Amino acid sequence: MATTAAGTAIEARALCKSFGPTKAVADVSLAVRAGSVHAVTGENGAGKSTLMKLLAGVERPDSGELLVRGERASFANPRDALVRGVSTVFQEFTLLPNLTVAENLYLGREPLARGALDARKMTADASAVLERVGLAVSPDRLASRLTIPQQQLVEIAKGVSADASVFIFDEPTATLNNAEVDTLGALIDDLRSRGKAILYISHRLEEIFRFCDTVTVLKDGRLVTTVPTATLCETDLVTLMVGRPVHDLFPPRSTIAPAVALDVRKLVPGPGRPEVSFALHAGEILGIAGLEGQGQREILRSLTGVVKPESSDIEKRDANGNATRLDPRHGPTAAVVAGIGFVPEDRKTEGLYLDLTIYDNVALGRLKALPLFSLAPRVATFVEAIAARMKLRAESIKQNVGSLSGGNQQKVMLARWFAAGVDVLAIEQPTRGVDVGAKAEIYGLLREFANEGGSVIVASSELTEIIGLCDRVLVVRGGRFVAEMRGADATEEGLLEHALDALEREPAVT
Repeated sequence: MATTAAGTAIEARALCKSFGPTKAVADVSLAVRAGSVHAVTGENGAGKSTLMKLLAGVERPDSGELLVRGERASFANPRDALVRGVSTVFQEFTLLPNLTVAENLYLGREPLARGALDARKMTADASAVLERVGLAVSPDRLASRLTIPQQQLVEIAKGVSADASVFIFDEPTATLNNAEVDTLGALIDDLRSRGKAILYISHRLEEIFRFCDTVTVLKDGRLVTTVPTATLCETDLVTLMVGRPVHDLFPPRSTIAPAVALDVRKLVPGPGRPEVSFALHAGEILGIAGLEGQGQREILRSLTGVVKPESSDIEKRDANGNATRLDPRHGPTAAVVAGIGFVPEDRKTEGLYLDLTIYDNVALGRLKALPLFSLAPRVATFVEAIAARMKLRAESIKQNVGSLSGGNQQKVMLARWFAAGVDVLAIEQPTRGVDVGAKAEIYGLLREFANEGGSVIVASSELTEIIGLCDRVLVVRGGRFVAEMRGADATEEGLLEHALDALEREPAVT
């Protein structure tokens, strides 16, 4: 599609949007050139998502104007935006679970032949676009049978299949592994070479510098600056985002006590899965690293009873050395009663009650030790104190969790387990979809928990997170632990060498 002489594909002029007394976007202007990748970044609550919703037709601005290829545009809904050439890959998945991948890709714009659905063409077109985004699944598979990373890639494929002139990618790599991120990078390069304009929203700073030529920083709904990415380093960008230098993202490591808090032996996560054994020490943050799908998820979930393991021999010890046998085949309740909390990677569908308040979500942790049919206690003062400790940014503990930013939602998940008094936390992707300021706060909370005698097991796809946060790292490949190293000695190259090594090694037993 043609662009203006100046090469501007989409432009926002003095856009404003308020929700009640809150100004989510205040007088923000930016212009995105055709053939460029333009990052929009800032802390959670900075206004990024609202601005993208204005550009995508999800929300309508209170004032200001929007131009597409130099012409004023007003979108009543995302379909209007798509007709004008603006395609959005939303952070929140929009797939319909009862439809196939192909049906989701072409919903509302199905190919027709003689007035009827051309199913053969739809399947063929879907196969081509799936191959383009690097997703090897059948177009006939139901969306409900897709993993979270597969759902994300289908969302990206849906945007690409529209052949728009402007693409909005909102946290497109939040659930992707390194290979899938590389594939997305190649796709972005292809779109850029064909003159497409891309707005790219991500909390991962390395992706901003890797993919984007221009970056716009927002803070508190206002424009801070728009500059070429090449003029900044990561420290400069973080300072612009949070309004202050962040000297050290990760808190200092502490000396690990020799006492074992959790002794896991002969854990078989599922049928045909290898047996794993490891020990978690009191006051330790233990990382489980590996390529996506190598078994780390199954290990954490079978340990905590979220999925029933085939077998296990697990002993949990308290601060006084008293030992308790744990059988996760009895389900997650047994783990919680034993003092083990689980934080899932998908906090919105598996962890939180989005329609309930902060108070209700956190106070659930206080029910752990209550007998059945007991009267639930009112613990408002207690929840207020925990919310303050977590630096939870909310109007009050009566605010619905669904209205919070990703970082604050993650803090609510942690607050629930702090309220429950658990002394072991098992966490999948601890800072997925969380801005850099909130990341530092969450790392600090986990280290504080460990310094007070708690123990943490972390499974993360971000190697920098594993290296910076963890005292010790176990590398998993094919469901087995193939290497162990001190966090202080770990490097990305070293972890990847073990994660990718094709040679079988003996499982590491600690």
